Amino acid sequence: MSETLRVPGPRDVHATLSNSDSIAAVVACPPHPQMGGDRHDSRLRAVDDALGDRSIACLRFDYGPWDGGRAEVTDARSALAWARENFETVGLFGYSFGGAVALRAAADESDDGTPPATLSLLAPAGTLAGEPTADAVDAVACPVQILYGERDNTVDSVPVAERARARGHTVETLPADHFFAGQQQRVAESVAAFVVEST
Repeated sequence: MSETLRVPGPRDVHATLSNSDSIAAVVACPPHPQMGGDRHDSRLRAVDDALGDRSIACLRFDYGPWDGGRAEVTDARSALAWARENFETVGLFGYSFGGAVALRAAADESDDGTPPATLSLLAPAGTLAGEPTADAVDAVACPVQILYGERDNTVDSVPVAERARARGHTVETLPADHFFAGQQQRVAESVAAFVVEST
């Protein structure tokens, strides 16, 4: 069962919420909106389903007007703020561009003393708004999981993964390209299991 809603905040952000009667939730950041990425992305939906099987809600949202990756971080933080008002425990997930957005949002939230319960990143982009994202790993004050494909020629997740590995976080390489064709269920199960184990 899912519902649509507008996320309160400074920008026009709409979302789909699944399993609203849960006590825990994960906010899911979609891939690049200028490349067709939105909250209906098949990888986000697979993660949503896997979380639902574990009685965890998922808030998949669409970014507001394109801002080159800057205000998109604000959108993620607005979604986190709304989720915190409605759930006891809130994690954060992002795929591709959304992985970079989630990473920056988690770092900013950690700096403010309100880190997400968990952070899971699928093939996170190595840059956002023209800046490298790996350094943000150092600021994140929660358990982190990085999943990326060894044949990914679309984004370079290696710097983020290496920084996460050096800090003792969970890093898994999959025999896949950037789109994880045929492996979306495996990815979703891994993300959901990490969320359960880390909260």
